[in-house]
Order: sequence, then C-alpha cells, then structure tokens
Amino acid sequence: MNNFFAFISRMKYINRWSLMRNSYTENIAEHSMMVAAVAHCLALINNRVFGGNINADKLAVRGIYHDAGEVLVGDLPTPVKYYNLDINGSYKALEQIAAKKLVKMLPDELQKDYETIIGVETADYEGKLLKAADKICAYIKCVEEVTSGNNEFKKALATIKLAIDDFKLPEVEYFINNFENSFGKTLDELN
Repeated sequence: MNNFFAFISRMKYINRWSLMRNSYTENIAEHSMMVAAVAHCLALINNRVFGGNINADKLAVRGIYHDAGEVLVGDLPTPVKYYNLDINGSYKALEQIAAKKLVKMLPDELQKDYETIIGVETADYEGKLLKAADKICAYIKCVEEVTSGNNEFKKALATIKLAIDDFKLPEVEYFINNFENSFGKTLDELN
C-alpha cells in the first residue's frame, strides 16, 4: 500500500499559527503553495537579475514539500520550537524521521527522487532562498492579519521583518522592494 499522497492530502488539516488568534486560518497546504511560488520567484530573480543559475522549478517543488513531514508530527508553534536548543534539535530530528517515513510510503522506484526533496534542509544558496521564501510567506500572513485589524500579529510582523532583513540576500531585497507593498491592499486597491 502506498499511502504517500493520502498523507500529503492531509496537509490541509494542519493549521499554522495555532497559539494566536487568527482572522483566517492558514493550513500547511496553503502555506506550502505560497512558499513554492515565492521560492520559484526568488530563484528567477537570482537567475534573471543577478546572473545566477538556480533551478527554479526544483526549488518550487522543494517549497511544496518543505513542511510535508508535519502531516505525521504536526506543526509545532514557533515559540515552542525555538524555546531552547534541545527542543529545537529534538523537533528537527522528529521531522527527519517523519520525512523518511513519508518517503518510504512511495513505491521503491520513486523513493530516490523524493529523498532529495522531502525533509532536506541544505545550507547552500538554494536552501537559503527556500528559508527566505518560508519567512516571506510568514511575513505576508502577518501583514494580512495586521491589515485586517488583528493586532495579535503586530509583534510577529516586526520580528519576522527583522529575520527577513537578516538574510541579506539580494533576491529577497528585490522581492520585498517589488512586491511587499501590495499585500496590505484591498481588492479594490489592487485593481
């Protein structure tokens, strides 16, 4: 039995931001789609604007699956996940076990392909762009919440903005300069 996609389809049941009052819920399927789109764009910015050579399609696929292990372990809220190094290290190890378990749910002939996508955190430039895309999407959620009048997200908005600035990646700066101001607008303002 190959249960991989049955588990992947359950990403829609794992809600993010569980410790905070939300004006709208965001699940990891929605979040992952947006991370994939932003990661793809960051790779294209790297290639077209800064003369890089990143496989934008592969980075987008990594974005789709970057939180896939959470279907087995859940989404641990940021204040808990980063409370101390022991908790963070243990949770990362748990995520790796979950990723391996997910990959084993695939037919043998597909496992090698997914091993390079699921549960893979790299310190290379692509890995940095993927982490940046993940933070940008968290920032977008905060902007949308604060704009809708939910002050619960004000501190997270400021903290995540500082984390984005700390990446010091030209692609991230380019993305923020070109796209950030549109996320707080109403539909009428966007038109």
